[in-house]
Amino acid sequence: MTEFVIPPPPVAAVPVVGGGLFPVRRVYCVGRNYAEHAREMGHDPNREPPFFFGKPADALVTGGADTPHPAHTQDFQFEVELVVALAEGGSNIAPESVPGKIFGYAVGIDMTQRDVQALAKKAGRPWDMSKGFDRSAPIGDIVPAARAGRPSRGAITLTVNGVEKQRGDIGDLIWPIADAIAYLSQWVELKAGDLIFTGTPSGVGPVVRGDLLEGEVAGIGKVSTRIA
Repeated sequence: MTEFVIPPPPVAAVPVVGGGLFPVRRVYCVGRNYAEHAREMGHDPNREPPFFFGKPADALVTGGADTPHPAHTQDFQFEVELVVALAEGGSNIAPESVPGKIFGYAVGIDMTQRDVQALAKKAGRPWDMSKGFDRSAPIGDIVPAARAGRPSRGAITLTVNGVEKQRGDIGDLIWPIADAIAYLSQWVELKAGDLIFTGTPSGVGPVVRGDLLEGEVAGIGKVSTRIA
């Protein structure tokens, strides 16, 4: 039996409502998947093929823990999102087959170093470090699909220190859950343990140290974190 030459890293995991932990393999994020958010970012909201970026699995912040303010940004922004957790994967998945592969749903926040992202875009460079940095993905507990059903509508909101900053409806996704996941599976083989952040509504904005962020998707759950 071959042994590891160094101790293997711990498995990233998210608590599940009702007990247990969901082991995370990869984290995918759908970009600009609400029309109003696309507009506020200066882009055409007309439906076009979706694009994706990733975050490391160990970037997840669970249990309401604090999120550190990164040292290299002066514009640290929030993006509340519905998150899908897969129990099964595959390649070239048909949209109608996607619901049967979903383990559950959660609420997440895609934290972004917006000024770092803007500089990278201007220079024509990848903007991984603006999205995939340490502790960049606060997430609430995962609600099993057996309890949540198949959410297609419902308010998605985020408050900062009790003041509402984002409000939308998951029914307004440009690429609904099944379509986005089916399209992603044409590019990569999805597997059990994958998380998909499905996009954020308009209203994204900056936070500073001490701010309390609370996100919610009606019928799914909540996420909270304080910027430390």
